[in-house]
Amino acid sequence: MKYLITESKLEKVIFRYLDSLNFIQIETSSNIFFVNSEDDEHAQIRYHKKNGWCHIYLNLIEDISVLFSLNDTTSKDIIGKWVEHTLQNEVTYAQWVVFSKSANLRVHFN
Repeated sequence: MKYLITESKLEKVIFRYLDSLNFIQIETSSNIFFVNSEDDEHAQIRYHKKNGWCHIYLNLIEDISVLFSLNDTTSKDIIGKWVEHTLQNEVTYAQWVVFSKSANLRVHFN
């Protein structure tokens, strides 16, 4: 049996899924990092406060893509909307990061 789900309903389901991951937010003067635990050295998501850029680990994007049968670009955009909704701050640009140990996802306190 197939179900038709509107785009807005799908976003709500994905938002709930992302909420259920219980990311811990680590806020610094210039960034907000979404990590799985406080001991993580690398984030799943990094939001840059000054320019509104959002860096997202590719594995998280792929998880959403597989679970919800979406392409990676759509998943990235929905995660960006979730970050915007969660932080109540504008996401001006969302970009995937291929390597989990990328400098873009390294948690640093500045």
